[in-house]
Amino acid sequence: MADIFRRHGPAWRSANAGRVSLAQLKVMSAIESCRTAALGGHVERCEDCAHVRIAYNSCRNRHCPKCQAIAAKEWLADREAELLPVPYYHVVFTLPAAIGDIAYQNKAVVYDILFKAAAETLITIAADPKHLGARIGLTAVLHTPGSSPGAGSGARR
Repeated sequence: MADIFRRHGPAWRSANAGRVSLAQLKVMSAIESCRTAALGGHVERCEDCAHVRIAYNSCRNRHCPKCQAIAAKEWLADREAELLPVPYYHVVFTLPAAIGDIAYQNKAVVYDILFKAAAETLITIAADPKHLGARIGLTAVLHTPGSSPGAGSGARR
């Protein structure tokens, strides 16, 4: 991603001037600079063979794929450790943009309604003999724009 941003970012930012927020521009800049000389670094030297390696500093931005890769892997491993040896299905419920705007201003109320509606829907459909005819359990995770695995954002029920 950093290579893409470095190669095409200046033209894209120019073409989208006025439509990109300062926060978005800062994220792009952080990703472009991550693990490059722009952020400084340090020299690592092996005491046995005298091999020298330059290690550049990371941006530590929560949106950076380089910086968050380890956190994402750890988050996934933690979730996998919680799984039971049974079949699982991943189902996504997405709010329409208009409701998403309302949710942004009324998070607790709207997301509570979303969790309850999603759970009731899944339980009702699964109980129907035309489908599973089963009583199910579920785990719900709220993923909002800007939340990422391992970053501590998002709610779980």
